[in-house]
Formats: sequence, C-alpha cells, structure tokens
Amino acid sequence: MNTISRFDDKEQKDINWSAIILFALGFWVSGSLLLDFVLIPAFSATGMMTESGFASAGFVIFGAFNRIELICASLVLTCAFVFSFNHNYDVKKQSLFVIFSSLLFLIALAYTYLFIPHLSAWGLCLNQFNTVETMPSAMISWHKGYWILETLKYGLAITLLRWSYQYK
Repeated sequence: MNTISRFDDKEQKDINWSAIILFALGFWVSGSLLLDFVLIPAFSATGMMTESGFASAGFVIFGAFNRIELICASLVLTCAFVFSFNHNYDVKKQSLFVIFSSLLFLIALAYTYLFIPHLSAWGLCLNQFNTVETMPSAMISWHKGYWILETLKYGLAITLLRWSYQYK
C-alpha cells in the first residue's frame, strides 16, 4: 500500500512537552485561584451561598471545573512520564516529578468523585421548613479537607511549574 505523506522525516518536529505542562499547570492553577479566591468569595458576599439552590448550582460549577482539572492532571502526569522516559532530569527529580504529578492527579480524582458530591449532598436543603442556616459539622470537616488538599495542590503545582520552566 503506497501512501503519500506531506511531511518528510526531516520536517517532523518533536512535541514540546515543557510547553504542554506549562500551559496545563498554568491554566489549572489560574482557574483554581479564580474559583477559590474570586468566584466563591463573590458568591458568599452576595448571599448566594445561603440560597436553597446553591448546592445544586455549586455541584454543576465545581463538577465542570473538576472535569477540566482531571484533563489538566492527566496531561501533567503524561508529561511526567515522558520526562521520566526521556531522562530529562536526574533520577531523584524524575521520581519526584512523577510522584508529584501522580498526587495532583489523585487530588483531582478526590475532588471530582469524593469531595464535591459529599459537599453538595451536605449542602442540600431537604427540609423546607427548617430555617437554621448553619453549616453541618460534617460539611465543615469536608471543607477543611478540601482546603488542606487545595494547599497541597498549589504547592505541588507551583513546584512542577518551576521545574518545567527551568527545563525549558
């Protein structure tokens, strides 16, 4: 079978994995910062978080963002495996790169399939006659876990961003 290719072997270019990981991590971190420190405080300041429908709206907003986080985390993990396979760093840094990116992927999985469904479930108002607007203690502990993972995510992502930028 004869096929005609538009590219010669000389014209093929390697994929710039550093640019991919810089874009994915930059997009992910900036989106997280926007969501955590602009959007959620704006919802809180306007009183939207006390509305009965906020739990379902929050589930939709965070659910969509968490799917984007999973895509970014899988790109970062793929780049980590490529860096490890190509031996772009020393052995210790290669191992840490894969471990850090795996942790980021696990954090994104935990947000998508554990934290957001539980937080949304605790936020649902199932009794329309209940006027108490306090947050359940279980929801507070889920929020604490979320912020611990969020802090860890920022630390790992910034470290990987720095390493990727130094390699570029």
